[in-house]
Parts: sequence; structure tokens; C-alpha cells
Amino acid sequence: MRGLTEWNDAEAYFFDLDGTIFLGGRLLPGAAELLRSLEEAGKTVGFLTNTTTQTAADCGRRLRGLGLAVRDEQVVTAAAAAAAYLAEQAPQARVLAVGEEALIAELDARNIRVVRTPLEATHVVVGMDRRFDYAKLHAASRALRSGAELIACNPDTFCPVEGDELPDTGAMTAAIEAASGVRASVVAGKPSLHYAQVALRRAGKTADRCVMVGDRLETDIRLGHASGMRTALVLTGAATLEEVRAGTVMPDWIVPTLEAFTKPSDEEIFNIPIT
Repeated sequence: MRGLTEWNDAEAYFFDLDGTIFLGGRLLPGAAELLRSLEEAGKTVGFLTNTTTQTAADCGRRLRGLGLAVRDEQVVTAAAAAAAYLAEQAPQARVLAVGEEALIAELDARNIRVVRTPLEATHVVVGMDRRFDYAKLHAASRALRSGAELIACNPDTFCPVEGDELPDTGAMTAAIEAASGVRASVVAGKPSLHYAQVALRRAGKTADRCVMVGDRLETDIRLGHASGMRTALVLTGAATLEEVRAGTVMPDWIVPTLEAFTKPSDEEIFNIPIT
């Protein structure tokens, strides 16, 4: 485990949102204090979320509503990452979107054409959709069986909320893959290297000077490992110590809450047994 000196040496800190900064409508312990201390130290702070149901502006408003001084441009969403991928790799794409208004808004912002007819589509882009139904499953599978490419905004099978877990993009993608026989060729959000590059370009930093902080091993911590960032796992969301012990992904820091990083000594941070 690394110490506080190495934590403080970084130039930029990227935070997941759900399960890391907040849970439902509640700020998690230490989040406000840590973000304030980083800003006062002149550090770059960003927020990397796999949400597809909120735009960066929506996320910014939510964070400000929780009392945090956050600008919209500090936030990168998985929907925005998917739109950026298409703008770079397939700007003439015709997209059948399985998702909510925020996903459509991000595609529109990048001038990606959205279509409603399956046989028109060159790509099917999937995000979390709380109105997902048989008709959407049929339309997506028809487009894919006709040659469209499948892009998943993120691999998350669930989203943690206060007292519950909501089916997320990964669950919808799995249903579409099963119905169509076509696997997603791209995952645009965390833990993809594409997503990391979008965030690093926006921050103007190199990966070795950054820390990724999150509550999921398979997305947040893998994103850091894939891109060369240092990583911190906070145990306030999805991941448990049992999963750390059983897995192959080891964070540089593991803390019970974000309060640990505002403590005065290493002894107060690293009191979690890993073995």
C-alpha cells in the first residue's frame, strides 16, 4: 500500500460518483472535505461516471445541489464517451439508441444521427434504460442481425442506490447480445482506455500524474490500471474486501471512506487487512 506522500504528489484526481461521492441523495463521508482540500491545494479534480441517464450538466447540477462547487466541464459521462467514440471513429454513423434522453442528448451534441428504424442503423448504442421492453429488444436485435455494430456505453450490470441496486447498461446489453447473437465490439465507458484518454485530454495531464478513485474494481480500478493511473478503492459502494482478496485487481489504496485521505497520518489510513 502506498502512503499519504504519494497520494499528495499527484496532480489530478478523478472520482467516480455513485457509491464514491454520493449514494442516492446523500453525500458520502469525507467527500466534501476531500474535494475542498484538493481544490485548495491547486489540484485538478474531475468526475468520471458511467451514467447514461444524466448529462454532464445534469451531474453538475446534482453535485451543486449537494453543496459541492463543481463545474459541468469537470464531469465526463459514459454516454458522452460513446458519442466521442463515434465522432472520432464513425462520424457518419446512423445510431439506434437504446437508452434515455441523456444518451440522445450526448449523441446530438456530437452531431451523431439517431434513427428509429432498425434497418437504417449502422450502430446500436446501449445505455441504462428504465423503459427497456420487448419492443426495444426486438428493434436492437433486428438492427444487429442486419449488420449493425453493437456499442455498450458501460459494462455495469447494476447501479447502487440507497437501499437497492438498479439494473444498469450491462444487463440491457446482455439481453440484446443474447437475442441477436452479436457481441458488443466496444465498451465506451469505464474501464475502457478510450474513456481514460477522453478524461486525460480534458484534464491536460499524463496518466502517471493522476489518481482514479472509485468503488468498483472492474470499472474504476481497471480503468486506472489500463491507463497507468494510480488507483484508490473506497468501500462505500459496490466492492467489498472479500472481492479484493478474491480478485486479481489490486488498488494502490483501499480506504473505508474518503475521510481517510483527510486524516493526518498513514497509520489512520491503512488499517484494513487485505490478507
